[in-house]
Amino acid sequence: MRLLAAFATVLLLLPLVGAGPALHAYHSTITELRYNATKKQLELSVKVFTDDFEKALSQGQPKPVSLTETGPRPLVTADAYFQRTLQISTTAGTRLPLQLLGMQAENDGYWFYCKVALPGPVTGVKLRQTVLLDAFPDQMNIVNIEANGKKQSALFRAGHEQEVVNW
Repeated sequence: MRLLAAFATVLLLLPLVGAGPALHAYHSTITELRYNATKKQLELSVKVFTDDFEKALSQGQPKPVSLTETGPRPLVTADAYFQRTLQISTTAGTRLPLQLLGMQAENDGYWFYCKVALPGPVTGVKLRQTVLLDAFPDQMNIVNIEANGKKQSALFRAGHEQEVVNW
């Protein structure tokens, strides 16, 4: 009888396995941005859902991108994607180079770690955060900023992709 109950449970759950895009009801990322005045840089951690990010990375590619595949392809593709979708500039508008340092899997997502060298001490930056907006019209990107002992947050979405953040 137990075997039959276990088999019935597996059959009921089978439609959920491999459902991929239906694993979560909303589309969002979280970016932790920290101003390191000593090193004259911004340090960023970006958390994405694996299935959403792989869908976005795979657009225009000859074969789908999997973040778990071996070799440099996942990181190289992610770097090119972040260069287009996560841009930081001085408040005057000079774009600053984003350097992707690495990635780390966590549950149903990945953390990507980046840094941006600054020309000197700054009191703010212009952020353009369009990660996954090209793949999901309801995408929301939350950015938590910590600088000079001050914490603040910004929300980026379709129609509001850019903001000047001062500290």
